[in-house]
Amino acid sequence: MFIGPMGRRAFMLGASAFILAGCVSTGQTVPTMTPVAEIEPEPVVPLMYAALPNEQFPIPEVDVSKVDQKWWRTEVDYPTGEKVGTVVVDTPNRYLYHVRSNGRATRYGVGVGRDGFAWAGQGHIAYKREWPRWRPPNEMVARQPELEPYSIDNGGMPPGLNNPLGSRALYIHEGNRDTIYRIHGTPEFSTIGKSVSSGCIRMLNQDVIHLADNVRDGSAIVVIPDPSMSHLLVG
Repeated sequence: MFIGPMGRRAFMLGASAFILAGCVSTGQTVPTMTPVAEIEPEPVVPLMYAALPNEQFPIPEVDVSKVDQKWWRTEVDYPTGEKVGTVVVDTPNRYLYHVRSNGRATRYGVGVGRDGFAWAGQGHIAYKREWPRWRPPNEMVARQPELEPYSIDNGGMPPGLNNPLGSRALYIHEGNRDTIYRIHGTPEFSTIGKSVSSGCIRMLNQDVIHLADNVRDGSAIVVIPDPSMSHLLVG
């Protein structure tokens, strides 16, 4: 059908009116869009901190939201005069290094002993234990009488997820003397990178298992003192 110029003009005006009519309020309330708050994504748990269901006591995954990424296990450049296989605990900076070849090391975040209950010096890893019993020394029981049921005389605390030594313990000796200090696991994620324990060196359970699997009995250990700790016990 032919539409002349006047017809086209009338058609366009009618169409415009129709479009405009569609934009006119009908009197109904149009819901407004409420801004949606941005939701923080859940941190992704790396494979190295996944659950370990095949352990004697199944270990849950690490809650990485409670462990700053700077404390996560990693491989780093670490030029040092210490021989390969040595364990170096950098107490002031809350890191443990397992010296590898070619100027490299595996670095772990650790918790260390609080002021007055820390130790530093040179020794060796005498031996390791899986899921050890915890036997608080008599000096600790004297300070905390509630630990008496777990004293050496009473056989200590059985192994388990709530045992303070966690999944593995590495026993530090100086010569033939047991220093009473340990490198051990902990389920208390938030203590990594802090000074909270009674002298021992705490690691995430997944990390201490990794360390124990790679450190040989008899390996040297160097614990660097923290100058801010006024009563540090130096061996």
